[in-house]
Amino acid sequence: TVLQSSSSLKASYEDWLLTYGLSVSPFHMRWQTALFNRQFYNWGRWKPRFLYLWFSIGMVFGIVAMFGSVILLGKTLMQTLTQMLTEAPKAQNDRMLQVVVSGISLGLPLSTCFVLLSCPHKQVPGVNLPVSQLAYFFSAILISGVIHEVGHGVAAIREQVRFNGFGIFIFIVYPGAFVDLFTTHLQLISPVQQLRIFCAGVWHNFVLGVASLIVLFLLPAILFPFYYTGVGALVTEVTEDSPANGPRGLFVGDLVTSLQDCPVYSVEDWNYCLGDITEKSQIGYCINAATLQQLSFPTRVYRRLDGTVECCSNNSLTDICFSYSNNLDSPLHACLPARKAIEASQVCRTNTDCQKDFVPSLCVTPSLENQTRLIRVKHPPHMDMLFVGHPMHLQYTVSLSSFVPRHNFLSIDLPVVIETFCKYLISLSGALAVINAVPCFALDGQWILNSFLEATLSSLIVEKQNRELVGFLILLAGSALLAANVALGLWMVTAR
Repeated sequence: TVLQSSSSLKASYEDWLLTYGLSVSPFHMRWQTALFNRQFYNWGRWKPRFLYLWFSIGMVFGIVAMFGSVILLGKTLMQTLTQMLTEAPKAQNDRMLQVVVSGISLGLPLSTCFVLLSCPHKQVPGVNLPVSQLAYFFSAILISGVIHEVGHGVAAIREQVRFNGFGIFIFIVYPGAFVDLFTTHLQLISPVQQLRIFCAGVWHNFVLGVASLIVLFLLPAILFPFYYTGVGALVTEVTEDSPANGPRGLFVGDLVTSLQDCPVYSVEDWNYCLGDITEKSQIGYCINAATLQQLSFPTRVYRRLDGTVECCSNNSLTDICFSYSNNLDSPLHACLPARKAIEASQVCRTNTDCQKDFVPSLCVTPSLENQTRLIRVKHPPHMDMLFVGHPMHLQYTVSLSSFVPRHNFLSIDLPVVIETFCKYLISLSGALAVINAVPCFALDGQWILNSFLEATLSSLIVEKQNRELVGFLILLAGSALLAANVALGLWMVTAR
């Protein structure tokens, strides 16, 4: 704005922007070039029959996605409203859709539409998206946008529409892409040809999401020559504030093989075991009566505010209060050194589980606060780690991988990077396909709907003005539906 307001610099500044294909405005910068035109024309003329079939399938998918996206957004809106009206919203971890959508430029008078939407999980950079994930987030957005626009560009060339150029933009901090097509050519072709072009973007995003899903599913086979799986969960990071951090904790490169009596062969097993430990009551350990008498010492017993019993000094870092029953008296308690008591012990639920040996044993259970657990983590050849705390603290502060390098020079982070990036591509590219298909002003859905109505209603509604009115009313409803989802989604992020 300063440079354009200067009489001496305005002309040279605008010439410089024009030379490099740049456009700068508040919160928005874009770059357009004709450098890739030849490559686009080569793609658009490659195997015409295959491309005709490819984009015809994409047209069918785009039309189905247009109707499906309305149903999805309607369902999402109802779920969000239900969550808002419920005092304790029900977690819905099985349905996650993270969406960042950029409107495309097809050489038509389109304004850039940039939508941030989540249903029901919200991923907002700087609010609840970890800084360590920003590279994946923005890279996936950019790649999804580029693949989206390549679809439009190649389909347009296949339908004999002049291709003017390709570009990349940044809106605030979000990257995106666009293609510039000759408007007159686009308006002269048939509605069905237009549909192939307008649906090509969401079709390519869907294909990219499916391809990423296949790579994620086949990753163990793809990396098999370099990494093996099924032997445990490999520790890749332990945060500084993690309760697993310490001289007898977990270290990068350790291989976790079990949590309590729950075997761990992968990261999925690790998460399952921690969830199972959280839901079930604290497990006990078999200790023979002689050892129990030898290790315990007289202490004063008192009850905590939550009703649980404590029998050790608050200053002790190694002793834990255990409760047990000798089937004669009421529950007894003993303060025991945790490692000596349970390190080589068999797990149990009742005294009956400890009667397998000839030596009489009792099942002693840690007497801890509600939701707190004593967890024995095996990571051979190191000494077992004993964790006392909420299991989720262990889950959130320790990063693991199911892939173990076959050679020392291989990175332990590479499979995690590929896995994470594939998940972001699946989420964001799939979301871009769904949301861009919504019949909403300035999104692909607007042009898909207009072309669809022209192709299907021209014989039923003869007057073009009436067809345009029908399209306008549908677009108005679709835009309102999308706006309501965005508004409520942002409210859920900021208010909670």
